[in-house]
Order: sequence, then structure tokens, then C-alpha cells
Amino acid sequence: MIELAAQNSTIRLLILLAIFAVVVAGAMYGLSFANRRITVRSQLDKLQTGDLRITQTQGESLRTRESASAWARMAEAIEAAGLNLTDTKSERLTQLLRQAGYPSPNAPRYYTLIRLALVFALPLIYVLLAYSGSNPPSFLKVYLIGSILAAMGLYVPNLWVRARADRRREAIVNGFPDCLDLLLVCVESGLGLEAAMDRVGREMVRSHPLVAELLSITTLQLRAGSSRDEAFRKLADASAVDEIRSFTTLIIQSDKLGTSVATTLRVYAAEMRERRQMRAEEKAHRLPVLISIPLVACMLPTMIGTLMMPAIVLMVRKIFPLMNIGG
Repeated sequence: MIELAAQNSTIRLLILLAIFAVVVAGAMYGLSFANRRITVRSQLDKLQTGDLRITQTQGESLRTRESASAWARMAEAIEAAGLNLTDTKSERLTQLLRQAGYPSPNAPRYYTLIRLALVFALPLIYVLLAYSGSNPPSFLKVYLIGSILAAMGLYVPNLWVRARADRRREAIVNGFPDCLDLLLVCVESGLGLEAAMDRVGREMVRSHPLVAELLSITTLQLRAGSSRDEAFRKLADASAVDEIRSFTTLIIQSDKLGTSVATTLRVYAAEMRERRQMRAEEKAHRLPVLISIPLVACMLPTMIGTLMMPAIVLMVRKIFPLMNIGG
């Protein structure tokens, strides 16, 4: 068996893949066991401090209960096999996924499942494609490329979620000043804050859908019986944008102190328009620095070559022959 494995590269590769799978399975089992211990210890700490909240399964309602999908069944099957898909930094991951536009409570489990699947799927696909041809690559090349693909499968989903969260935050920040202007117009025309938010949410569906979604959700929470403080705090948490957090704080303080909401909206809308103008001016002032990079990298060598070409041609035609004759 050892001689056959030494002579046949395919059998040697299969043996190494089997060893790799055993090592990975052992590592995942150890991580799952440690994760379960950490989860149990955190729950015991919460019990001791009296801060244990109702778990997701106990507090689940008919509205939040999702339909069984392929991802949900796959995640349940993997967790039933003994692998815990709950991340140790679950709160931070849940907040990041919510900022990226995935508010589902099961989103961290799906995220971990996708990363785990990509870590194994990408190297396996490359190995199958590499050894399906007539000229298979060397083992070192397969190992290096497989390791790079596994690292990509581990880190690319994180980068994609962060990029999506940044794009969503930028879209909310860019659309919120227009939302404040429309809210100010509606409030000054005689509408209440709840009716104004409902109207603006319906008007901004096409221009700024993310801002319209946030306003619509807040309006539904107010109609469902939530207090204004609770609804606006949930709005700030769902948006994860500093401007909206400041706006909700101002609205809550105006409601408690009894000041005019229209005055608050007018002052904050002017401040938001000024901030947007400052961001535009900042991007405009950054353009000369950004343009200098392609100028130096692309245009400067071409200009130097164009200016020096006549001198080079003159040297090749007249000076170099004279030097050869003199030698």
C-alpha cells in the first residue's frame, strides 16, 4: 500500500485529503465543544446576575417564525450532528449583519454555514478540476492554491458583509437629509409626527428605499402600541447610523420636554444639509490627490518617453556609430 501510494499521485492525494478531513473534523469538534462550554458559562453568569432574557425559541412569535427553507434545514441538520454554528462573538456578528441588511435572528447561523461550506467547497472544486485534465499539476501547487482558496472562503464573506454594510450606511446617510426636509414640510403643514413619517416613507420608496423602510417600520411599531421612546430607539439600532441616532435622541428629548417638533426638525435638517455639503466639498478636495496617482503612474512615463525619444534616436543614429568607429 505504501509503495502504491508512493508511485501513484492520485492515491497519495486522496490519502492526504483524508488526513486533512480528519484533522479538520477533530478541530471543528474541539471548537464546538469549547463553544458549548462558553455558551453555558455565559448563561450561568447571566443567571447569577439576574440578567437572563428569554431565549429565541421561547420568545418566538408567529410573526417572527420563518418558513422552513433549505438553509434552515441544513443548519439544523449540522447542529443536530454536533457542530454548533453559533459564533462566540454572536452579538457583534448579529449587529454587523443587521447593518448589512440581514435582520433575521438566524442570519449568524447561515453566515457561519456559508463560510464553512466555502472553506471546503472551493479547494475541493479546484482539486477536481485540476486532476480531471490530462496533465495534473504538482502536489505543492495544488496545496498552495487550495490553501489560498480556503482562506478566501473564510474571509471573503466577512469582507462582502462589511462592504454591504458600508454601502447601506452611506445610502442611508445620503438620503436622510431629504427625509428631514420632507418631514419638516409635513409637520409644518399640520400633520402629526407619526402621520408625517408614514407619508414620507411612502413618498421615498423609489428615491431612498432604505430610509423609507426604516420610517415604515417605525410607523408600524407606533401603530402597534409601542411608545415613542421605544420605537425611535429601535429605529436608531436598526439604522446603525450616527446621524439617525442623534435625530432620535432629539425627538425623544423634544417629546419629553414639550418643545416644538417642527423647530427641532428645522434646526437638525439645516445641520444635516450642511454636513452633506461638507462631505461633498471633502470629496472634491480629495480629487487632486487621487488624480495625481494615475498621472504619475500612467501619464508621466509616457511624457518622459515622448520628450526623450528624439534625443535617443539622435544618439543611436549619430553618436553610437562614431563611438564604434573610434573604438
